[in-house]
Amino acid sequence: MKTTKEVKIGSIKIGGDNPLVLMAGPCSIESESSAMRHARALKDITGRLGISFIYKASYDKANRTSIDSFRGPGLKKGLKILKRIKEELGVPVLSDVHCKSDMKDAAKVLDMIQIPAFLSRQTDLILAAANTGKTVNIKKGQFLAPWDMRHIVKKVESTGNKNIVLTERGVSFGYNNLVSDFRSLLIMKDLGYPVVYDATHSVQMPGGLGDSSGGEKRFIPYLSMAAVVCGADGIFVEVHENPDKALSDGPNMVKLDELEAILMKLKRVERVVK
Repeated sequence: MKTTKEVKIGSIKIGGDNPLVLMAGPCSIESESSAMRHARALKDITGRLGISFIYKASYDKANRTSIDSFRGPGLKKGLKILKRIKEELGVPVLSDVHCKSDMKDAAKVLDMIQIPAFLSRQTDLILAAANTGKTVNIKKGQFLAPWDMRHIVKKVESTGNKNIVLTERGVSFGYNNLVSDFRSLLIMKDLGYPVVYDATHSVQMPGGLGDSSGGEKRFIPYLSMAAVVCGADGIFVEVHENPDKALSDGPNMVKLDELEAILMKLKRVERVVK
């Protein structure tokens, strides 16, 4: 199995011969207290299991299904919350950035800048992220073949930035459905950079509930294990204390108190594979 380049996100190393990294948190920042509560719980869980952890939550979910959908607190307030988590808990932080105008402020706080799947071919956005010098996590568009990611990698590399992570999040399979092709992880690893499996959005059903997205979160543990077998360098999963009450993406988020058992299985699979 191909060994990828080692990339640093804050104090964490992903890729190379490093163990599995977890990127986790609620879909969006619902409030400061909620974000802190989730971050502390995730740090406790990963600390017990010895898993490197990057906190993920979006300050602005700009690609929601409906105009009425919750988007988050916005740039200024959201980054302030993420900065507090980073400083008080000592964990790297990750968020989506949807537009160039956010990039300068976002780079002052974020350890990793995420390019959303829907925007993975937006050249100017990708170049703006790359020019910050921060690690750029590019989610493969659900409309892209894995080998198409080489063009996006070249865009980032053209700036001199080689701190790149690629994330698989499923491919469109008819209307309102996604499917995971695990060959994608192996194909993208051939590009030489760490590859992450997004177990949350791979089970999403975009627009499946009419005015919001549905999801089949029961498949997350099994798809995550398959990704580890295929050599994923990290797992991306959104979690919530009560997914049924979450303000965004509840149907495809893992319940917080179920995460530890899933991670224990992933660690066992990783030991066998490695």
